[in-house]
Amino acid sequence: MTRIVAFLCFSAVLFAAGCGKSNTAPEVEALVYEQAKPISPFLLTDQHGEPADNSQFMGHWNLVFLGYTSCPDICPMTLAKLTAVQKQLSQDYKVQVWFVAVDPKRDTTEKRKAYIDYFNPAFLAVSGPHKQLFPFVRELGLIYAINDSDEQEYAVDHSASVVMVDGEGAVRAIFKPEFKQGSVPLIDATTLTEEFKKIADYYTK
Repeated sequence: MTRIVAFLCFSAVLFAAGCGKSNTAPEVEALVYEQAKPISPFLLTDQHGEPADNSQFMGHWNLVFLGYTSCPDICPMTLAKLTAVQKQLSQDYKVQVWFVAVDPKRDTTEKRKAYIDYFNPAFLAVSGPHKQLFPFVRELGLIYAINDSDEQEYAVDHSASVVMVDGEGAVRAIFKPEFKQGSVPLIDATTLTEEFKKIADYYTK
């Protein structure tokens, strides 16, 4: 009888050890998709005038952010944070940062290159016609809108979230910005870094 009880206890321990991780999703503030959302084929252009498509997502983690080079606050501040985040994560993960410029009228290839080089020349700064951008941005789970584009100076409304795309080109999570009274919505670099690690480790082990 003692042997049977011992065997059952040992089996229970093995079962718990084998099932514990798969049943325990990471506790994070980010929106995490249990089933990653594949991104349909797209074709944009990077800051070097080269094609940018789904293949650039493959084989590494990606952090994707929307913006435009004339943005006065959210874009440069977020890119500065992502520069620090990528530097810290690169010690243990291969991470590509994407800046998706949603103001193609003003954000030429040359302007995007000069802009992104200030933060990190290794980042991708992609754009394209709205007919290419809209569906791509929508599948990321983000939005943007342009008003009064006939004026010389105009603003572009866009999501301030950062999207995490996995190495198979599918959306895995969305990191949302903090909204504080009197401040522009920005991601918290420390929180994003910590939660990125939890999510990446959970879905790759």
